[in-house]
Amino acid sequence: MTVPLFREDAYQKTCDATVVQINEKGGIILDQTVFYPTGGGQQGDCGALVLADGSRIEIATTVKGDSPDQIVHVPAEGQPLPEPGATVTAEINWDVRYRLMRMHTCLHILSAVMPYPVTGGQISDGKGRLDFDLPEASLDKEDLTEKLNALINKNEPVTFDWITDEELDANPELVKTLSVQPPRGSGKVRLIKIADMDLQPCGGTHVKNTQEIGAVKVRKIEKKGRQNRRVSLIFAE
Repeated sequence: MTVPLFREDAYQKTCDATVVQINEKGGIILDQTVFYPTGGGQQGDCGALVLADGSRIEIATTVKGDSPDQIVHVPAEGQPLPEPGATVTAEINWDVRYRLMRMHTCLHILSAVMPYPVTGGQISDGKGRLDFDLPEASLDKEDLTEKLNALINKNEPVTFDWITDEELDANPELVKTLSVQPPRGSGKVRLIKIADMDLQPCGGTHVKNTQEIGAVKVRKIEKKGRQNRRVSLIFAE
């Protein structure tokens, strides 16, 4: 098991950890980490592991392992591997992570502006998208952009709480995503709350306040199938 420190504090940039295992593909498994693994539409963190002698192992991405509670740090090509038992300092690339946090939180607000079932989504560096189960409709980029930025500028807190798997099963309306189910299996599920705008289960990383997102704009609206509409966002700056 890898303790996912980012679940309680997405702003923690580093942590000390012990190498538990090197898997058959050369992935590095630690006892705890600040690195978020690819999942829920959000790309995995990159960064570095710093060994006791000061040498660095660059991490290209982070993924889930053979079990839901195992996190694998994938070294960039040609990087050396540490020995099991070695102590390292895990350092995420904060600039990239923070942009992912801002965009992920923004997509939650987009799902509040567009209250339709979500059929897919993706969060990457500086951009993101959601797909909606939406019949023929006229969507206006400028109108959506204005509504999004108005909610972002409300300066509302973004908080989280935990409910049990059973409580989530008893309240299925909390799940907006049709294609990606919230992470279950540990006995509890994290709920992300944005004031009175949005409440839904999510294992990703988020900012603490909507104003941290900054200005965004709707880059493109596409028709992806008979009832599927894709709304793509980028940061305005």
